[in-house]
Amino acid sequence: MTSIIESLKDLLQISLDDEPKNPLHVGEVMSCWLYITIMDEASVFIQIGLNTTTDDEVVKILKDSLKQCETQSQRFKSFMKKEGIHLPPTSEPRPNSDPNGVPLGTKLTDDEIMNGLSIKTVAAIVHCATASAQAIRNDVGSMFAHAMFEKMQFGASLKDMMRKRGWIKVPPYYYPPGAPSN
Repeated sequence: MTSIIESLKDLLQISLDDEPKNPLHVGEVMSCWLYITIMDEASVFIQIGLNTTTDDEVVKILKDSLKQCETQSQRFKSFMKKEGIHLPPTSEPRPNSDPNGVPLGTKLTDDEIMNGLSIKTVAAIVHCATASAQAIRNDVGSMFAHAMFEKMQFGASLKDMMRKRGWIKVPPYYYPPGAPSN
């Protein structure tokens, strides 16, 4: 049985093969520019988290996320360079440091690190969905759809780990007026 993702990929590939390559429109450029910024700034946050935590499971998921952010950022940077678009300025990478040397008043907790990573992952997914829907060129839409599916897959494993640790922040439950009580 064909999955939705495989069907979407096949549809986009057919369209990519025959599509004329018009110049990127300003929205596509801005979407790419912003996504590189999101990935590079998330990488800095992750590096800070790696410099803060001593938890092996947190370190593993941070390293997985850092690798994904760096890969996606490089993919979009290569595309933009090929298109002749300058790259956004982003923060400098952080050097490695000893997590035990970080003063407690400035040290992020593992809960804070994972919730920050979760927020950044959700923001990336939403941005990819929006950019993919707004893209005129199929190669741009496909690139954002691919990044979105990668982030969604990572987000599922992040959510499982956060749920297991009790770190998911749940808003108050909504009980509509007149709803039957259980």
